[in-house]
Amino acid sequence: MPGCENRLFVAYKPSFISSNAFLSEIKKRYKVKKAGFSGTLDPFARGVLIVAFSQYTKLFRFLKKSPKVYRATLWLGAESETLDLEGIVKIKEVPKFRESVIKEVLKSFEGEIEYYPPKFSAKKIGGKRAYEMARADRDFKLKKVKSEIYDIKLVCYSHPFLTFEISVSEGGYARSIGDLIARKLGVCGALSYLERIREGEFFYEGEKELNPSCYLNAKENFYLNDIENIEKGKVLRAEDFKFREDGDYFIKHNGLLTVIKIKDKRVIYEVNGIKLC
Repeated sequence: MPGCENRLFVAYKPSFISSNAFLSEIKKRYKVKKAGFSGTLDPFARGVLIVAFSQYTKLFRFLKKSPKVYRATLWLGAESETLDLEGIVKIKEVPKFRESVIKEVLKSFEGEIEYYPPKFSAKKIGGKRAYEMARADRDFKLKKVKSEIYDIKLVCYSHPFLTFEISVSEGGYARSIGDLIARKLGVCGALSYLERIREGEFFYEGEKELNPSCYLNAKENFYLNDIENIEKGKVLRAEDFKFREDGDYFIKHNGLLTVIKIKDKRVIYEVNGIKLC
């Protein structure tokens, strides 16, 4: 649609650049002012980054972004403050493991796990990023997080490098999981490679433009009254919709997209009047 800046696509972030710096490069390339991404990738990591321009940035929290799939290489015997290649302080020789032992250890992590996020992470503590506090050598504690590991498998083992692929719920920290794997094997370890292969329904296809209504974690609904009520942001009644059960819904109307929540027969606007391009 001419003159429409809204855009949703998947970019592929290279290694050793921050997600914010990579977004700045994208903004310059596309000559846009307002852009955002979902799911920060560590600077040393590469892979899938969901990017949106203009009004589409309001839709990130409604997208089908789980599970996330990563491919990672764990360097057994590498001790790192950041749990990755960038913060290695010591390398030890460790014994070689049988593949059957490694597979058994990996399998043991499937299901719900509780662990500490990396200190060098984008997790916020009192409004400050954990990595900023860690770089400033400030003393702080992170709360444990829970993740669901749906699948984890060995891809390759060439001692001391162990490559695995993991499917994990949103918010999972691959570096911490790598550290847990090494500890369970009785050694230290750090990630020497990390790639995000996909985020839920999103994978890299050369920055192909995507229709957001196909990727929303909400059901399409239909308003049975005067559509101008939605476009003017008027109070809506649940009984005026085709589907009235509690849940998140989207409505397409006159080239616009609106996301609502129905709860206890009340209709709540989540985002209203986003132009579909």
